[in-house]
Amino acid sequence: MIRVLHMIASLDVGGSQTMMMNIYRNIDREKIQFDFVIDHPREDYFADEIRSLGGRVYTMTPFHGTNAGEIKRDWNNFFYTHPEYHILHSHTRSYASLYLPVAKAHGVKTVIHSHSTSTGGGVKGAVKTVMQLPLRHQADVLMACSLDAGEWLFGKRACQSERFVLLPNGIDVRRFAVSRETRAQYRRELGLEGKYVIGNVGRFYDVKNHTFLLDVFQKVHERDESAVLLLVGVGPLQQETAQKAVRLGIADQVIMTGNRDDVPQLLGAMDVFAFPSLWEGLGIAVVEAQAAGLPCVISDTITKEVGLSDLVRYLPLGDAEMWADALLERRAREDVTDAIVKAGYDIRVTAQRLTGLYTRLDREALG
Repeated sequence: MIRVLHMIASLDVGGSQTMMMNIYRNIDREKIQFDFVIDHPREDYFADEIRSLGGRVYTMTPFHGTNAGEIKRDWNNFFYTHPEYHILHSHTRSYASLYLPVAKAHGVKTVIHSHSTSTGGGVKGAVKTVMQLPLRHQADVLMACSLDAGEWLFGKRACQSERFVLLPNGIDVRRFAVSRETRAQYRRELGLEGKYVIGNVGRFYDVKNHTFLLDVFQKVHERDESAVLLLVGVGPLQQETAQKAVRLGIADQVIMTGNRDDVPQLLGAMDVFAFPSLWEGLGIAVVEAQAAGLPCVISDTITKEVGLSDLVRYLPLGDAEMWADALLERRAREDVTDAIVKAGYDIRVTAQRLTGLYTRLDREALG
């Protein structure tokens, strides 16, 4: 069995975490086993499931900006005491340039995985950008969820090399085929009968742009009093979002579910999916929404690679009235499963590709 070590910062519900858990559940665990390193131990939503699947969870000291030496020492000690790892797959990019060389010194093959197209703004974002520059030279494999995400982190030339691997964020398309009976049940339990349900799945962070979504929904509700906004996820801006809903006078029409493990069923209860993110590496939630047959209105800052069907409509950010118009079109649901599978987003295909990659890297590490 090959044990692959994933550095993923946290095990909370997010795009990269959701993707890796989808793969972990579907990969042949008699051949490949996943273990995880995190530096945010309180964000451990998936930890129990990982252990139940045979995985291990390790905690490392987070990078604070001035403790580079400590980071390198911790990783050096880790590989000394855990020689069973021949592959490190890092989903954390901000300070991966500190520990990838340490892994290499221990003969460990490394994968750096781009899940985004921005470090954010300000001084912190600028520092991250500088620290990420060496990654394209350090890692054995450069991986990305989309070409945009790859070119952003590694540059166009690197993405044309043999080291680059484009790995779509696969999903288990079978889970999203929600029956009419289940849809009716969920709408009944959530008090959504007779309502027009606009939904969003995403953590409450600036990048997800919930504040703009509330502005849009206020205009929607002014024109259709049956409209309800269903927000799935948690995050540091959740309370701030709730407070803004109160100020806008729409709090009674905004439902926040928190973290849920029944996202396919919740998508099934929606009528349209709104996704106004400022940026995304790909936007796996949009793939899932399409798998559920939902019409999607998403920001044009998101890669066109996620538009796998005619269900997706791209709009520029800023004009809340334009978004309200699009969300009120009441387009019909559509089964686009075949298009999603054909585009390479079936999790079983993703798992098979990674199995092949890990097997090759393990063989190379062993010489």
